[in-house]
Amino acid sequence: MSLAKTKHIDQPTVLYMDGVSVSFDGFKALNSLSLFIEPGEMRAIIGPNGAGKTTMMDVITGKTRPDEGTILFNDQHDLTRFDEAQVANMGVGRKFQKPSVIESLTVFENLEMSLKGGRSVWQALTHKLTSAKQDKIDEILSMIDLKDRLYEDAGSLSHGQKQWLEIGMLLGQEPELLLIDEPAAGMTDEETMKTAELFKELSKKHSLMVVEHDMDFIEALDCRVTVLHEGSVLAEGSLANVKNNQQVIEVYLGR
Repeated sequence: MSLAKTKHIDQPTVLYMDGVSVSFDGFKALNSLSLFIEPGEMRAIIGPNGAGKTTMMDVITGKTRPDEGTILFNDQHDLTRFDEAQVANMGVGRKFQKPSVIESLTVFENLEMSLKGGRSVWQALTHKLTSAKQDKIDEILSMIDLKDRLYEDAGSLSHGQKQWLEIGMLLGQEPELLLIDEPAAGMTDEETMKTAELFKELSKKHSLMVVEHDMDFIEALDCRVTVLHEGSVLAEGSLANVKNNQQVIEVYLGR
């Protein structure tokens, strides 16, 4: 059944995908994919390699054009018509699996450079911050728990701390929807649980789509889970329900 038939007309969504398909040289990476995320919702996305998770984020962010289908942001912006920079400016932020902080700059400098309406590296290093931007950085620092590392080079941070810094840099752009790819990969158990708490805090002000393989991390997020398989939704619901789904066990969890 098309998602359009299951969504109530007056039900607001921050992300609405219906019948989205993408093919690469005959391989269908997305096959009539349909899902929607409500404002303020955190959603975990799981599935085997090749299920279409990365391609899904690519079409949402304007990196890849779908062959067909509808992708709406806030029920009005057709994301298939915009490029990556335009989608980002609308309020869709994406964090890739590998942190891309500038290791030779301090935590503070990385954050300052990332602020919305921000500056080049040189401008960030030579201009005084407005009080509003300083307040924004302070707010982000409190959330990512890096206040005590403020003037240290980003290269000196642990892997988990670099991930938090990059999430902080994403928050500097003031996105409404955050797409986050495998944040727990390479983290210690303690960092993983701390990241889950951070995401719960973020979900009070933002909508989140989190692609992840770590089941303990997803359990800690305590949110709705969507399982992708062969480019479309195989199952959806709580983690407990999804883990008991026989099809999910066969194609993913049983491996």
